[in-house]
Amino acid sequence: MVLDGQRARVDFLLAPVARKFINVNPNTVSWIGLIIAVLSGVVFYLSGDSDREWLLLVGAALVIISGYFDALDGKIAKLGNKCSAKGDYLDHVFDRYADIFMIGGIACCGYWCNPYLGMAALVGVLLTSYMGTQAQAIGAPRLYAGFLGRADRVVLSTLFPIIQIVMSAFELGWFDIEIGSWAFTLNWLEIMILWFAVVGNLTAIQRAIITWKNLGKMEQEKKE
Repeated sequence: MVLDGQRARVDFLLAPVARKFINVNPNTVSWIGLIIAVLSGVVFYLSGDSDREWLLLVGAALVIISGYFDALDGKIAKLGNKCSAKGDYLDHVFDRYADIFMIGGIACCGYWCNPYLGMAALVGVLLTSYMGTQAQAIGAPRLYAGFLGRADRVVLSTLFPIIQIVMSAFELGWFDIEIGSWAFTLNWLEIMILWFAVVGNLTAIQRAIITWKNLGKMEQEKKE
């Protein structure tokens, strides 16, 4: 939740556009965001070749555009008084598919990272989101807290492909690490996937603990 708590700071980028599209159905905007996210995943997957690394820049651009539309639909709904349970549900479903495609495109192409590491990243990301909404489903407050929120994932999925391209231009896109007799090779995108795998799962555990404590407080209040 490093960046999720800072959404109000980018309101100036959303509000003017939302007012111009106040008559547009927010669900339509959600669909556009999902389609762009799917395209970003396809582009990331196709970038898995040394002569197609430039596609990472296209994928990064699509990720940030998709993230913008993901934020814009909610702003239109609020300003146009169109908020609904169905729209909220659709938004969460689309966010999960967007996460799978954006991260899965890098994780599953077999070029940028170990597929098992990519699988661990997807598990961490999906569990993080599940823990947040499941808290609300059982009567506790919905959770956005944690080390790695959706806004963080969108920003990192935009920055690291760019970093990979820039560092590759200086022949620093891949580097060897040696720890005693243990040696392995990493690239910048693999570091991002590793971060999602480790911190994503830690965030899921963190949210589970917070929800457990909240439920305990709620039970105690009922007894009192």
